[in-house]
Amino acid sequence: MRIAVVNNFFPPRVGGSAYVSDTLARHYAKQGHEVLVITAAYKGALPVEERDGIKIVRMDSWTLPETRISFNFDITFALRWGNRKKVFRLLDDFRPDVIHQHGQFFDLTWQTGLWARSRKVPTLLTLHTRLQSPMKPVHAVFRVMDATIVRPILAFIKPTKVVAIDTVFNEYIKKRYKLRDDRIEKIAVGVELDRFHDLDHVAERAKLRERFEIGDGPLIASLGHVIPVRDRVNLVEALPGVLAKHPDTKVLIIGGMYYHRFLERAKELGVEHALICTGALPKADIPGILAGADMEVHDLQGFGIGIASLEAMAAGRPTVMAERPDYFQNAALRDGEDSLLVRPGDHAALAASINRLIEDPTLASKVGEAGRNWVFDNFEMPEICEANLQVLKGLAGKSGK
Repeated sequence: MRIAVVNNFFPPRVGGSAYVSDTLARHYAKQGHEVLVITAAYKGALPVEERDGIKIVRMDSWTLPETRISFNFDITFALRWGNRKKVFRLLDDFRPDVIHQHGQFFDLTWQTGLWARSRKVPTLLTLHTRLQSPMKPVHAVFRVMDATIVRPILAFIKPTKVVAIDTVFNEYIKKRYKLRDDRIEKIAVGVELDRFHDLDHVAERAKLRERFEIGDGPLIASLGHVIPVRDRVNLVEALPGVLAKHPDTKVLIIGGMYYHRFLERAKELGVEHALICTGALPKADIPGILAGADMEVHDLQGFGIGIASLEAMAAGRPTVMAERPDYFQNAALRDGEDSLLVRPGDHAALAASINRLIEDPTLASKVGEAGRNWVFDNFEMPEICEANLQVLKGLAGKSGK
């Protein structure tokens, strides 16, 4: 089977969407399928590249200015003169049996959707980001964009199936895009769990202390790009309640810095000394860093449980999250067992949960182990990849390769 994978975000760019589409593409190729990746150019990456059995073509692109509308994120688009014809030629030459698209508001999804509609080729569209914001004016703009741009385009290109990765996405897809249940596939995100075997907490903690010159106090990892929907402000707001009991606590913020309000708030509260901002780090470093921390805290605004939280749990670290227990459709979270759950914006409860994990090593160990088992039971990446592949086979009308 010939599969085209389409995403404006793709390595060497880092991020959850890029990671997922790359992992899926490699899995499809490993299973014997011919795979073409179409993505946007990014920071000097080769325009054409072949690796891991996949061919990657990067289209000329431009980057949206980092504003609140762009999540203060460097979002790359390929809407440039001649790109549509180039995309059409690529797909006409490749002749895919099916296209797996990522991102409902990306221009490459729209361009390949137009090609698929004209050639009657089935498509599977995975949504990774909801057009929502904690800032009311921006949220209002997003709703208008969804209603006047994204929804009409999706109605025209009409993806054959749409993947809802969790309960909230399922609700969002039905409400914003008016899709019926029979066009929605429920497939969660996954984690490459082989990266999280044989991690030694004590050894990794020692490495962290030396690398970042951290003392002997509690260490909170906070993994993921700092953007408005994961802005770390709630964590900073909770820090006075943590530092009052454990003044030597440090917070290691790992990821690109696209939104700086948390730093301003830390200065206002006098807790900036507790923050260590590393910037984005190599993927290979993440398992060890997570294993060396005492806990991981970053999903605090009610906008979803990201891959970073799943990776922290896979590393055996307890997590604190502001999410609903039924966030994932087939894997309910048990508050106090798999993770500690708090309400978004409840800084006192967040501080209390962090302090509980610091003060009760037995509880921290139990939550870390239960969370690890929960991830290993439900989010094994090869199984998630295979679930996607089976949907693609069904769309292409094939039972085998």
